[in-house]
Amino acid sequence: MSEIPCERILLVTGRLAEPLVRKYGEGCDVFVTPVSVAAFLTPEMIAGYLKKAGIKSEDYDLILIPGLVRGSARLIEDELGIPAFKGPRNAMDLPQTLKALGEGFKLSKGVPADELFSFDALKRVEDIRNKTGNRHYIEKALKRPWNVLIGNLPAGRDFPVRILGEVVDAPSLGLDGVVEKALYYLREGADIIDIGMVAGETNLDFIDLIPEVRERLKREGFDVPISFDSLNAKELERAFDYADIFLSVDESNIEELVTEKPVVLIPTNQRKGFFPAKPAERVEFLENLKEKALDLGYGTVIPDLILEHVPHLARSVTAFQLYRERNPDDVLLAGVGNVVELYDADSVGMNALLAGISKELSINLLLTTETSAKARGSVRELRRAIDMNLFEMPKDLGFNLLLLKEKRAAAWRFEPTGEVVEAEKRPVELEPIYFRVWVEEGKIWVNAHRGTEAVLTIVGDEPNAIIDTVLERFEISPRHAFYLGRELERAYTALKLRRSYVQEVELFPDFYWNKFV
Repeated sequence: MSEIPCERILLVTGRLAEPLVRKYGEGCDVFVTPVSVAAFLTPEMIAGYLKKAGIKSEDYDLILIPGLVRGSARLIEDELGIPAFKGPRNAMDLPQTLKALGEGFKLSKGVPADELFSFDALKRVEDIRNKTGNRHYIEKALKRPWNVLIGNLPAGRDFPVRILGEVVDAPSLGLDGVVEKALYYLREGADIIDIGMVAGETNLDFIDLIPEVRERLKREGFDVPISFDSLNAKELERAFDYADIFLSVDESNIEELVTEKPVVLIPTNQRKGFFPAKPAERVEFLENLKEKALDLGYGTVIPDLILEHVPHLARSVTAFQLYRERNPDDVLLAGVGNVVELYDADSVGMNALLAGISKELSINLLLTTETSAKARGSVRELRRAIDMNLFEMPKDLGFNLLLLKEKRAAAWRFEPTGEVVEAEKRPVELEPIYFRVWVEEGKIWVNAHRGTEAVLTIVGDEPNAIIDTVLERFEISPRHAFYLGRELERAYTALKLRRSYVQEVELFPDFYWNKFV
């Protein structure tokens, strides 16, 4: 397949997509079926059109059909004797598909090419995880100075970046709340659970529950390290027997907390309220603190230069860069949640950029949380960004972090008819049945009401199934059905984006395009 020249490849399409297919499939022959929309084609129809056109097995070495065609391309291959596969769903992805073919990439007869790119990239990610999870690999890597063992988890330059999901103010959540939050983080992609204590309080009794937290996580299949996050020396000392890594040790408590377990050093003196702002001073302060810790008998120290929020983000990144230049072998930690939680902007791009900076500076541990609604999904976003950063360039991988925006605009339009009319809004007539829609527990809920009484509740996670159930049980007007379908789709979008949903309220009421576009 890798040696097939473009002129030996036949691209099949519909009439509307012909210009795009010819543009992006330059060099290939294009067969235009009499069907307007390529998605309406079937393998049987394509085989029939090609046979009618006199296409023979010696004419081409390969046929690419649109990725949106339902069914397998095998029927076409059986009918014409020419290998046939599914191309991408969007014509703009043809260059990437043809390039992949030239590099020996194997297409599928049933799965669109762009989906295969995603499968292929994610398989490569899984291969890296399997490699770095191999016992012999770990044993060899841990002999190098730039890797450490945290509990049973290796971390450092020779391993993927590890994510610490912080359970903020854990004592106030109680045992069940902490376990629930920890399980959520782990299922989202966290590698380590960080138990964050309440600032200004001492909660020694809660610390004794950490073994139970660990055991309950194990019962759910997660045997992961536990991190303990406190500036309280009494709490840190109490947790020494329970946790695997400790945040945060600074100049004020360093002499009280000597341990062979890994600790995270921060460039502060909390008792004196001291924090060196200038990057060079911060680096020098932390280097001296690290040297002191090792002299005292600490086993493994992990520096954290402290990633600050805007307007001090640049100086803190500079501090990380300067420290890395001077200390190339140290394992580093950065709290990216500091930035995301304190900026009223979508977390997706921020987490992606911070993960990219961390890769460049070889920051090996990333601490984050999802305290506010705007930071919801941060662990999953970091996990995806870290996976993307395993490649040389986090672009055109087949998987991405694009949610609200898109990589390419779809050229999807039709020619208007001879008669074009302006839409007019009509008065709404109330009906005896009405519906209340809300989202809860990852599903869409609908109450059907007559007057003030709710007569039926319908629950599901797919709008079409809900509207079909409504139409089976109630007689409503087409306009009412359209309204309900619109609200169900809005609720479905809210679920996918992890936003809250309120019936008849715009999902993005304050977004910039409402004012400027």
